[in-house]
Amino acid sequence: MKCIFRIAIFTLVVVAGSAFAKELPIPVKVVVVAMFENGEVTGDKPGEFQFWVERLKLDEIYSFELGEYDLRMNGEGVLGICVGAGIPNATASIMALGLDDRFDLSKAYWLIAGIAGADPADMSLGSAAWARWVIDGDLLYEIDAREIPEDWPYGMIPLGADRPAEGPEDIRTGWTLNTISFELNLGLANWAYNTSKDTKIPDAPGIKEFRKQYVGYPNAQRPPFVTMGETLSSSTYWHGELMNQWANDWVRLYSNADMNFMTSNMEDSGTLTSLHRLARTGLVDPNRVMVLRTASNFSMPPPGKDAAWSTTAPYPDAGLPAKETAFIVGNVVVQEILKNWSEFETRIPTHTLRMNN
Repeated sequence: MKCIFRIAIFTLVVVAGSAFAKELPIPVKVVVVAMFENGEVTGDKPGEFQFWVERLKLDEIYSFELGEYDLRMNGEGVLGICVGAGIPNATASIMALGLDDRFDLSKAYWLIAGIAGADPADMSLGSAAWARWVIDGDLLYEIDAREIPEDWPYGMIPLGADRPAEGPEDIRTGWTLNTISFELNLGLANWAYNTSKDTKIPDAPGIKEFRKQYVGYPNAQRPPFVTMGETLSSSTYWHGELMNQWANDWVRLYSNADMNFMTSNMEDSGTLTSLHRLARTGLVDPNRVMVLRTASNFSMPPPGKDAAWSTTAPYPDAGLPAKETAFIVGNVVVQEILKNWSEFETRIPTHTLRMNN
């Protein structure tokens, strides 16, 4: 009888232990964040997510009813999420993932990798820029350009100010918003750039022909390359030379004078807002966040063309070179993290770098 009792107890312990083991959260090494997809996640015209799913074999599917797409993962610890376009979608999807108790994200590196508009003063189509700062471009006053005073360069004004900002003192107005400016881990951003800067990025006929129009913009006429530069996040798809001037001014005001606007996006301030909220309880580490944006189009027209035409003109090569670059350059960093996980699990890689923008 004692023997039967001991067997029963042992069985209960084993079953309980097995159930507990199944409930342990899955440790994640890298979260790849894409923003949009065209149609299906695999097998058709690719958006930002498809190359990651197919090429890293993110074949394990996790239902994600609070998001726009199911989550995808592989056996190496890479988790992929496609948040949906726009700041609201990104904010909601990242918050939902961070609170999902199926995953342990406390040591995960986050790679936000997507296409963007690019300042032709700094980048060419198909090029990639690692950000040091993410700046929000929605939280502001705006006056229609036809109604601004003659001495204003544009109608974009910091909240609480009474005219366009001319220096950092003009944004210290008492409006307590902490989601306009996000400084990323500079050492990690430098490391990501240094790790990937020599990556061979393929050129393409469409972008090669299109960039010829940007006479007087030597960086815009280069073949694709890797650089470092800040990204401005806005749900409004803005465009044009004057708006491009505003973007450069705005980024410097909300970061520092050494930083340089290079890419425009429509999600990243939402993603960073959620990650910083989640960090309050230790669910994620914001020091492990990287932002890589690649140029699918320019943020202003070439000489001789107007902004109305340029805003809605088709992307050269349908934007495919920028999607390729996001994977090619981003994956260099992902693979380096995986290869050195025994070290990078507890020590964030860093690099000291000086760059001339």
